[in-house]
Amino acid sequence: MKSVRQKAIIEIINNYEIDTQDELVKKLKEKGFEVTQATISRDMKQLQLIKVPASNGKQKYALSTMEYQTSSNKYMRVLADGIISVESAGNILVIKTGSGLAMAVAAAVDSLKIEGILGSIAGDDTIMCVVKEVEQIQQIETKLNNLIEG
Repeated sequence: MKSVRQKAIIEIINNYEIDTQDELVKKLKEKGFEVTQATISRDMKQLQLIKVPASNGKQKYALSTMEYQTSSNKYMRVLADGIISVESAGNILVIKTGSGLAMAVAAAVDSLKIEGILGSIAGDDTIMCVVKEVEQIQQIETKLNNLIEG
C-alpha cells in the first residue's frame, strides 16, 4: 500500500502545483487514499520531496533529483538566450526568438507548465502561445520577461 500511495504522490505533484501537505492529503483522499498528514510527512521525507518555484509565483513540491535541477537550469538558459521579445495580442502571446530557436524555446516554455498557457506553436523564430483567459496575458508576459532578464 505504501508504494502505491507514494506512486500516487509522485503523480499528483507532477500534475498539480501542490504547495502544502494539506493540499496533498486532499488530492490523495480524492484518489481514494485514507491518509493522515503524519503519514504524508513520512512519505514526503522518504521520497525526498523539495520545494521549487511554481508558475504561479509560489512554491510547489517536486522530487529532489539532479535531473530536475539540470533540466530546469537547461530550460532557463534556453529561455534567457533564445527569447528576443514577448508581446501579447488578445489571448495570444507572440514570442520572438533567434533564428532556428523557436522549437527549443517553445519546449522550455511548455516545460514550465505556466498556468493559463493552453499550448504553443513554434515556427523558425516565432512562437504563438494560446492563453486561456485574456486577463492572464499580462501576468504571463511579465513572468516570461522576468525569467529572461534573470
